[in-house]
Amino acid sequence: MNFNFRKIDVDAYDEDVLLETELYDPDPRGPQQVIEDAKAKAASVRTSLAKGDNLGALVTILDNPPYGPNVEEAKNLTLQTVVTVLNSTKATDIPNVVRSLPPEAQDTLMKYLYKGMSLPGWGDVSGSVLLGWHEKLTEVAGTGCIVRAMTDRRLL
Repeated sequence: MNFNFRKIDVDAYDEDVLLETELYDPDPRGPQQVIEDAKAKAASVRTSLAKGDNLGALVTILDNPPYGPNVEEAKNLTLQTVVTVLNSTKATDIPNVVRSLPPEAQDTLMKYLYKGMSLPGWGDVSGSVLLGWHEKLTEVAGTGCIVRAMTDRRLL
């Protein structure tokens, strides 16, 4: 009897299995609306960055991020836009920008930092940029920000 037990889906036999759809309320916007919102935010962020308003750009892109299934294009566009803002901010300005963010935006930023770090080769951003932001964000928001980012079920 050659059986590979590691490939058995034990949740299929469990009556009390918790589905991903039961963990959080779905995004009330439809997939098309989410991508349109992401594109509009990306354009607004580019305008803010051209004016030198990095804080405004970051607040704009971190507000109401896309989450849930069927919005991968919007998630990727939002991550790229966040990375653009992070790359365009001077290292000396990071602490002031992080202090100026509301707590919800700080938590969302932490999620994007971890998402950026999870990419193979870290995508288009250097590790020092993400780690620099992570360090300053942790100094300002504390380790609670990390815990909230790790435990939030709404995946970005």
